[in-house]
Amino acid sequence: MRSFGTQGRVRPEQHYIVPRTAHVADFIARIRAGKYIVLFAPRQTGKTTFFRLALDRLVAEDSTYFPIQLNFEVYEDFSDIDFYNNFYEDIREEIENAFQKRDEVPAEVLTQFLENTQLTNPVSLRRFFTRFGRFLKNQRVVCLIDEFDGIPQAAVKGFLHALRHIYLTDAPQCPHSVGIVGVKSITQLNFDRSVSPFNIQDEFRLPNFTREEVGDLLGQYTAEVGQPFAPDVIESLHKQTAGHPFLVNRCAQILTDEMDIPKNKTIEMNHFATAHQRLLQERNTNIDHLRTNVRRDRRFEKMLLRIASYEKGVRFNPDDDLMDELVTYGVIREGRDGMCEIVNPIYQHRILQIFKPTFNGLEDIYFPEDTGVDFIDYLTLTGELAMAALLNNFQAFIARAGFRILQVPDTPQEYVGQHLLYAYLDHFVHVVGASMFLEVRTGRGRMDLLILHNQRKYIVETKIWEGNRYYQSGKAQLAAYLKLEGVQEGYYVVFDHRQQPASRVETETIDGVKIRSYVIPVMQERPSAA
Repeated sequence: MRSFGTQGRVRPEQHYIVPRTAHVADFIARIRAGKYIVLFAPRQTGKTTFFRLALDRLVAEDSTYFPIQLNFEVYEDFSDIDFYNNFYEDIREEIENAFQKRDEVPAEVLTQFLENTQLTNPVSLRRFFTRFGRFLKNQRVVCLIDEFDGIPQAAVKGFLHALRHIYLTDAPQCPHSVGIVGVKSITQLNFDRSVSPFNIQDEFRLPNFTREEVGDLLGQYTAEVGQPFAPDVIESLHKQTAGHPFLVNRCAQILTDEMDIPKNKTIEMNHFATAHQRLLQERNTNIDHLRTNVRRDRRFEKMLLRIASYEKGVRFNPDDDLMDELVTYGVIREGRDGMCEIVNPIYQHRILQIFKPTFNGLEDIYFPEDTGVDFIDYLTLTGELAMAALLNNFQAFIARAGFRILQVPDTPQEYVGQHLLYAYLDHFVHVVGASMFLEVRTGRGRMDLLILHNQRKYIVETKIWEGNRYYQSGKAQLAAYLKLEGVQEGYYVVFDHRQQPASRVETETIDGVKIRSYVIPVMQERPSAA
């Protein structure tokens, strides 16, 4: 039986796999046309799996294509001469493998040529491929180089010049087509910042899984095992991951392999809530990459929190170095409206956790000292969450804390209100046994906290005050979202950082749903001792 793959390359014979039929056809068409193709995308987004799958399919369909599959991952610290020597040994091994897969033996003259050849520099590389192509005659070499950004810095420019020279020669060219796969782009690899020597590249974009592809992936499991997924589980899994291949497979892996759900039972939303919570708490290679990357530069925190907290957002600028790095690491992207977005709700949740202090120093005053109230008191006898009372207390807590919220460690002042609300609700859901999802409908600005308890949804939207127009329009947006989720009542919490803000609580019925709104002043400075 196959499984959901999360470690290394996904293999069709071992794992459930998204076929990406249209993209494979596009890629093969580019190879046939002799393109030199580049795909630079964050790690664990399915690049290697896709390129190898497409190349295998091409060779199976047309034996005139001769594949050479390489990997530069180990070469980063090599000298030029060591790089070329070992690179050539890799090429020889791949040529031998290709002949073995065809059940063929290379001609003696070709074997002698391979044994007597040495690669020492870009010129010898170009001449090798020219002569090798003559031995193959009517066969067309396709060279796939994975982890290309592992190439030694000193070798980048010359290596790319050699490929460019081959591409621009009169046909037939060898390699006929080249695929370059990595994380960093050609411009990022061209360390001397001169004009790129590889301006012939054909950029290939591999998007995340669509909703339909996630459904197809899970459907393969159902077809083999017989255990179905409820439609809202498929919808929520895609929404929370935005189709990120690793996150989709990891969540499916938790649901099918690690939770001991009887195989004769449908996987329901309560199961997904448990798997989602585990994914939000666990350490895995993907999340470790995220943690490392967002901490590389202290300036990332301010940019990411601004993207997450302000509906006006941050306009995407491809020439901004900070944005370019965050895109390379797979943390943000350009939205349809030209603004920056965090790529999926799971990443946004983890980013908020990464930058949130373990203790904010105010936990002891969540509730008035003389009441004896605790979080469990906001769970009613009928098993419902008393959200209005809970948020009323939060508003009072902010007022009680006063200037002390300015002392919350390692938190930019303008985001402290949202940090505190998130920590407060996170504490609450753990006490009462609920689950909390971060619903990011736009990738920025408006954060909807969806709390699931006893099959009932509670939705809290939080944002920073950006003017009365945004405040009022936010209510209409929340009402539309509540109706979409089939919820009759929602909560709207806005933090006001102006110099003289006024506290406000109001309950309205908008388009048939009830919305309770809070405008909570956030203190700007400690009062004068005088």
